Amino acid sequence: MSVTALDYTAVADPKAYTDEKYLYEVFADMRRNDPVHWQEPDGHRPFWSITKYADIQEISRKNDLFLNGPRATLATIAEEEWTKEATGGSHLLLRTLIHMDNPDHKIFRGMTLDWFQPKNLNRLEAGIADLAKQVVDRMAAKDGACDFVNDVAVWYPLRVIMMILGVPEEDEARMLKLTQELFGARDPELARDMEGKGLDMSVIQDFFDYFTKMTEDRRANPKDDVATVIANATIDGEPIGHLEAMSYYIIVATAGHDTTSSASSGGMLALIQNPDQLAKLQADLGLLNSAVDEMIRWTTPVKHFMRTATEDYELRGKTIKKDQAVMLHYPSGNRDEEVFENPDAFLVDRSPNRHVAFGYGAHLCLGQALAKMEMRALYRELISRIGDVALAGDPALVQATFVSGLKRLPISYRMR
Repeated sequence: MSVTALDYTAVADPKAYTDEKYLYEVFADMRRNDPVHWQEPDGHRPFWSITKYADIQEISRKNDLFLNGPRATLATIAEEEWTKEATGGSHLLLRTLIHMDNPDHKIFRGMTLDWFQPKNLNRLEAGIADLAKQVVDRMAAKDGACDFVNDVAVWYPLRVIMMILGVPEEDEARMLKLTQELFGARDPELARDMEGKGLDMSVIQDFFDYFTKMTEDRRANPKDDVATVIANATIDGEPIGHLEAMSYYIIVATAGHDTTSSASSGGMLALIQNPDQLAKLQADLGLLNSAVDEMIRWTTPVKHFMRTATEDYELRGKTIKKDQAVMLHYPSGNRDEEVFENPDAFLVDRSPNRHVAFGYGAHLCLGQALAKMEMRALYRELISRIGDVALAGDPALVQATFVSGLKRLPISYRMR
């Protein structure tokens, strides 16, 4: 396909993320012909598309030169104006770790860092393995057919992160729906009220209402959970701000499971589409670690982050000017031919596999060790018990430019 046949502005179109074949052709063409590409998509403020692995790493290392705020993720001009109106002039509905720069980022990240370190996660391992067994048991009871996304992949990591956060099991369905409405705000099937035209403010308000009550409870009745850490946190000797506390709850409660479910369901689809790799993994569970990393590289659930330059910066002969934004395209970086041998092949024994699906540098995903632990437990149980597996209908992807993955994956299978 020639350069003129490809629309580089597709990277800003949520619908393009439901056609991965085309999107990866666009990324590959940009990597070859214009890896630092100036974009002016209709309805958006301009930005630079960064598509090469090395350039994504370079920008991610330079936290003082390329800031997360104020434009952490891509939004239309209309969405930006709506946000200002909804917040009374602020450019932020939320102020999470992904919106923060130092020194705040380091301080707020440190609040829960210990919870997501291997030392703490090790005490959860047996419980996570038991949950994985329960999930596969339920799958086995479904007489050989299910929607792997909605029957398996979304509920398992949801239960794990809600246990860590401290949300009771009876509220998990509510958290799932709110997450899908937040990340799927441009998908007509998932959006609330606005038919996929953008985020409905009532979604954020529902989160705030829920977690405000949780904050009050944890201040009165502290427990051994992340909610208690957030509710009782102090910053520079003062109680954590309300916006920051609510935002912290939301990022843990949403990204803490949605990305893992996307990687898990996308990994199942990849195994179905590559039966030789499924057979290889079934024959050698010792490949589980590398298989999980390959699933994460292959799916790359977080599609981008934005950064804003604080001064002029030269990159591959282009000048990124002060105050201009860059869009870091992680799926493109994870298919970079200069880094990954045969990058468009799904290989459960790929090594090395230094993907950037968890980001890079200071903003490396806080929950990456937990995500890998969950996926290893799920696939250890699943691969040891499943025999044949096949598609039983058409998979469907979420329309979203930021965080997206499968929303349906009908499969048929035989358990051993």
